[in-house]
Amino acid sequence: MSLTAPDSIVDRLPVMQLLERLPPRRRAVLVLRYCCDLSIDQTARALGCSPGTVKSQSARALATLRTLSAPASL
Repeated sequence: MSLTAPDSIVDRLPVMQLLERLPPRRRAVLVLRYCCDLSIDQTARALGCSPGTVKSQSARALATLRTLSAPASL
């Protein structure tokens, strides 16, 4: 039996560390959208904001995660 299941704690740890580096609102948007699988409208209602805010915060959060997770260039 292998301990390398796709959703093992080892696989999630780097993602959790990256999420911790986001501002709370952006982190909440990503968690609700992609971990809790809420729609844009459901996320907006949960956070008390507009769907446009969910979209912009999601885009900014994902851009930040891409930057933070990119390998350092030499």
